[in-house]
Amino acid sequence: MGKLSGRTALVTGSSRGIGRATAVSLAREGALVAVHYAHNEQAAQETVGLIEKDGGRAFTVHAELGVPGDIDQLFHGLEAGLKQHTGQIALDILVNNAGETLATGTPPEEISVEQYDRLFAVNAKAPFFITQRALGLLTDGGRVINISSGLTRVANPSQAVYAMTKGALEQLTLHFARHLAPRGITINTVTPGLTDNGHDVFKIPEVREQMARQSAFNRLGEPEDIARVVTFIASEEAGWTTGASFDATGGGLLG
Repeated sequence: MGKLSGRTALVTGSSRGIGRATAVSLAREGALVAVHYAHNEQAAQETVGLIEKDGGRAFTVHAELGVPGDIDQLFHGLEAGLKQHTGQIALDILVNNAGETLATGTPPEEISVEQYDRLFAVNAKAPFFITQRALGLLTDGGRVINISSGLTRVANPSQAVYAMTKGALEQLTLHFARHLAPRGITINTVTPGLTDNGHDVFKIPEVREQMARQSAFNRLGEPEDIARVVTFIASEEAGWTTGASFDATGGGLLG
């Protein structure tokens, strides 16, 4: 019996990277996981396949975030999947992981209004309204976990807008922690550092070496490193912590 046996979880953006590793980790501990994706259904099905291969349970949910009707579509699929697999509509764990970033090297002077609005729509607005909508499904004693970024702590001008959206997400954690505490629901932030998410840039040896030096352990983070932190926060062991930020940068912010 895993520490999350009998629990249900929604992980947004779980078709790849940190989201996929998190979905697999939660399922390994016994949770039924809703694997959300925006565009790549095949990748989401691969996540489900990995979970089922381990003996876990999962189903996919499709919704493009940051567009009209996104929250309705997401929860329609989530509620249908929960009803089908459990006979009821209840959520124990919400992981707001889905996000978008800008192309590396984009100076602030070149950010368009459209790019700005898109990042805030996906990275800040969507998590707020997903969390708001989830409150009617979340069980007392449930968990909300927001995936932020180490870029809220260090300066990188080309990612200023992205960092701003993650800063907004961290404020959601802080203020909702007080709001949700009477129900025993915790909400916390996980702050990853440079993590190999499969992007082509991580395949360039010299770039990998340069990025690795930013960690105290002299290596890049792996999605599983972050997933283990998320899984801990989702467990009973973390029930006395809320409104907190968990540094998962591998010492990347030590200076």
